[in-house]
Amino acid sequence: MEQSRRGFMGKVFGAVAGVGAVGALYAMKKSWDPLPSVKAAGFTTIDLSAAEPNKLMVEKWRGKPIFVLKKTPEMVAKQSAEQTARDIVVNGDSFLICIGLCTHLGCIPAYREAKLDFKCACHGGEFDSSGIETKAPPPSPMVIPPFNVKGNTVVLGEEGEAYRKMKEAGVLA
Repeated sequence: MEQSRRGFMGKVFGAVAGVGAVGALYAMKKSWDPLPSVKAAGFTTIDLSAAEPNKLMVEKWRGKPIFVLKKTPEMVAKQSAEQTARDIVVNGDSFLICIGLCTHLGCIPAYREAKLDFKCACHGGEFDSSGIETKAPPPSPMVIPPFNVKGNTVVLGEEGEAYRKMKEAGVLA
């Protein structure tokens, strides 16, 4: 009788330990998975029909500010080839869409409508209306995030044909 009770207790202990191990593994897996908010932040859709010429729109993607600037025909006419290569063209309109952080130390530059440029107040860096650095200390242009043009919208976080062409042409860092 003593042996069967001991065997039963061993089996019960083994079952409880097994259930505990499965529960611990499940909890570990759940903690390693990205949060739903992180998964949802992977793609952001921006409707460009509301954009006004020479007015900066600021959106948010993956916790970073995204600058959307619809360029006027006069701005486009005065651009160099390097500036034109950074334009995102949607329905015949040219846009600057970039991560709105200075490439020096990550400050958020302010857009100056009258001067058609961005000024970083922290260390005096400047970028033109195409996001190209024009005054040091920023070491490189503002970053263009992966995008895909779909009709009158742009989906950030998705590499589309226009983004791949920019990448192949060496426009993107």
